[in-house]
Amino acid sequence: MKNIKRVLSGIRATGRLHLGNYLGMVKGMLELQDNPGYEIFYMVADLHSMTTPYDQKTLASTAREVVLDYLSCGLEPDKSAVFLQSDLAELHTELMFYLSTVVTVARMQHLPTFKEKVKQYPQNVTMALLNYPVLMAADILIYKSSDVPTGIDQEPHLEVAREIARKMNEAFGTDFPEPKRFGTRGEYVPSLTDEGKMSKSVEGSYIQLTDDLETIKKRLAAAPTDSGRGQAVPTAGGVANLLTLVELFEGKEKRKKYEKQYVTSGIRYGELKTELAEAIYRDLKPIQEKRRELEKKPDYVEQVLKDGADKARKIAQKTIDEVKTKMGLKGGL
Repeated sequence: MKNIKRVLSGIRATGRLHLGNYLGMVKGMLELQDNPGYEIFYMVADLHSMTTPYDQKTLASTAREVVLDYLSCGLEPDKSAVFLQSDLAELHTELMFYLSTVVTVARMQHLPTFKEKVKQYPQNVTMALLNYPVLMAADILIYKSSDVPTGIDQEPHLEVAREIARKMNEAFGTDFPEPKRFGTRGEYVPSLTDEGKMSKSVEGSYIQLTDDLETIKKRLAAAPTDSGRGQAVPTAGGVANLLTLVELFEGKEKRKKYEKQYVTSGIRYGELKTELAEAIYRDLKPIQEKRRELEKKPDYVEQVLKDGADKARKIAQKTIDEVKTKMGLKGGL
């Protein structure tokens, strides 16, 4: 089929998804799966989870937690492929090696994301960590994905993928697209703490898709606020973050109402947080009900992963064969 765009969504196997994952990536991808102009691949990036310290006893189970969340959110396996990165490890890592021949060590060492991880894990600065962006490029380019739904924080890695695609095309005549990032309405979901975005690596910053109403209320109750009144509505910090969540789950008009209260009568944060918790839970309840059903069908989940891997493998193997030929490892051009 002509003019079909391939979209790869990848998320590390760090356990259950949170609101940031759902609004920033999954929800937008679910809309695309009903669009005949897109071919969707959902990858659980369990190899990427090994680039920083991890628990080998729980890696497999946390990867499946992500799969369950994907399916619970509405992924339809007959429309999209969902698979574990490790089930195609031989192909993804093979392409990573070929791509690594056109990128320098210095380029990888100067990436801000690499420098941050070096500070975070000074005793675990491994080759796997250094090669993370090259593996990410391989994940994307092996399916010749033109679009990648990811946060703005991943833009440096996408730029590496684009550079590698250009260099491979110029040096060997390959036809890799230069992947671009596309965002969704909730591409930036703020942390429940003072600053930054929602992240599983920051305790107290996130709400999981599996949290019940009382847990959501407790998480929001801990979110920092101020007196509730001032001359100007805050544009950063805990209050600004809460207002962003209000807009995402209750709409712009509700946010405007609270902003007006802030500069007049004042906001009662107890009421705001309770209403927000209930709005979030309304969105999550059907997802949680679907998840409970899927937890009773482990064989179905395994079949979904097998079918997804089979579909992905056909495309990935074709790309590998093309690259090996272009790079001189196989006869003919």
